[in-house]
Amino acid sequence: MKKLFGTDGIRGLAGGEIINEDLAFRLGQALVRYCQIKNIKPEIIVGRDTRISGPFLETSLSRGVKRAGGQTISTGVIPTPAIAYLAKSEKAGLGLVISASHNTHEHNGFKIFKNNGTKLTDDEEETMVKLIIAADDLNTLTRADATAAEIKFREKIANNYGEKYAQFLKNISEADNLTGIKIILDCANGATSAVAPEIYEKLGARVEIIFNSPDGQNINKDCGSEHTENLQKAMVEREADIGLAFDGDGDRLIAVTEKGERLTGDHLLYICAKMLKEKNELKNNLVVSTVMSNLGFINGLKNLGIKYSQTDVGDQPVYNALVAEEGSLGGEESGHSIFLDQHTTGDGILSGLMLLKVIKHFNQPLSELAKEFPLMPKILLNFKVKSKPDLSTVPEINQAIKEAEDYFGDQGRVLVRYSGTEPLCRVMIEGRDEKEVKAYVEKIGEVINNVLN
Repeated sequence: MKKLFGTDGIRGLAGGEIINEDLAFRLGQALVRYCQIKNIKPEIIVGRDTRISGPFLETSLSRGVKRAGGQTISTGVIPTPAIAYLAKSEKAGLGLVISASHNTHEHNGFKIFKNNGTKLTDDEEETMVKLIIAADDLNTLTRADATAAEIKFREKIANNYGEKYAQFLKNISEADNLTGIKIILDCANGATSAVAPEIYEKLGARVEIIFNSPDGQNINKDCGSEHTENLQKAMVEREADIGLAFDGDGDRLIAVTEKGERLTGDHLLYICAKMLKEKNELKNNLVVSTVMSNLGFINGLKNLGIKYSQTDVGDQPVYNALVAEEGSLGGEESGHSIFLDQHTTGDGILSGLMLLKVIKHFNQPLSELAKEFPLMPKILLNFKVKSKPDLSTVPEINQAIKEAEDYFGDQGRVLVRYSGTEPLCRVMIEGRDEKEVKAYVEKIGEVINNVLN
C-alpha cells in the first residue's frame, strides 16, 4: 500500500492486484473519513472516462462512501479537469476521477482532487493510504448495505455538470471569434468526445471530429495524444488549420500543424509563453516544466528572455513550483499544460483554446510558430522491469549511465527513471547526433534488461 500512489493518482490493470472492487470500496470509505478529518462535508463528486471497467468501479466506490456515512454525486463520463473545476465551484468535499489517462482500456485508476481544485500533496496521499488500509473489506458489506448504496448512487446523478464545465471554458474564450478556422479534433474515444466539439463550435470554428465513438474498449487505441498518426494524415488530406489530440481523460493535449507535423508539449509551452510575454501576462516572466523537456526548448526560452524552472516528472510538481515561484505557465513535454490564471490543473481543451489565441495573436500558421526553436535529437525508450530497486544502488546501471554522461558532456543529457504508474524503466538521452543517442539508449536498456529481469 505504501507505493499505492504513482506520479498521477492510483493506477493499474482493472480487476488486478491494485485496481479492483475491493480497493474502490476501501477508497470510498477513506475519502469520507478524510473529509471528516478535514471537517468538510463528506460529499464526493465522481466522474469517469469511457473505459468498460469504470461503472463497476464507481459502484463499489459509491458503496464505500455510503458505508462511511457520505454520499457521491455522479457526473458520468466527463474530462478529468472538469472534476477539478466542479469540486471547487460546487463546494464539494472532494472530487474523484476514475481513469487511467492515456493508458489503454485494460487499465484504470483513481485521481483525487481537493475542494480547491488541486491534487493531493505527498503528505495527504500518505494519509489517504493509511485510511484505505484501515477501511473495511468489501466482503463485510451486507446485501442491505449494497442495495442502499446503489439507490443513493442512482438518486444523486448530477445536474448536467458537463454543461457547467463547458460554460466555464467558453467564458475563458468568450472574446475569441474562431470563425474561419478549421480544426480537427481527435477525442481518443474518451472523455472529451461529447464536450470538446461543442465548445469549439460555439466559438465559431469549423470542427471535424475523429475518434469520438467510445465503446468501452477503444479508448486511446491507435488515437489520441499518444498516437497522432491518423490525425497527422487527416490534417494534410482535409487541409485544416490545426489538429488537436486529447488523451483519454482530457487533461493533456498534443497539437498537429497544418502541414501534418506533430508538436510536443514543449512547443505548446514555448508558443504560449511568447504570446503571454508580449501581452505582459506571463507572471514573473517564468515557465516551469519537468526534467523531460527538450534542451532546445529550454534554450529557446532563454533566447526570449524568459526564466525557466525545472521540476520532477508530473503535473503536481509543476503546479507546486508555479505556486512557490509565483508563475502562471507550466507543463510537461507529454502535453500536460497548466495555465494557472485560468485553471488549477492540466486541461487539454483549455490548452487548445490558448493555442488558438496564439495563432490569432501572431496571425501566423502553427508550423511557422513551432519552428522558432529546433528540438535536439532525443530518444526515449521504455524497458519492462520485474522489480524497481533504487537505481542509485545498482552499480551496473550507474556505470552505464556514467559512460553516457561522460560521452555527451554538456552537449547532451541522460535521464533514467522508473515509470510512476507501470512496471517500466524509462531511458531518455538527448544529444546532437541521433545515431549516437540511440546507441547509448540501447546500451543502457540492455543493462537494465540483464539486471532487473
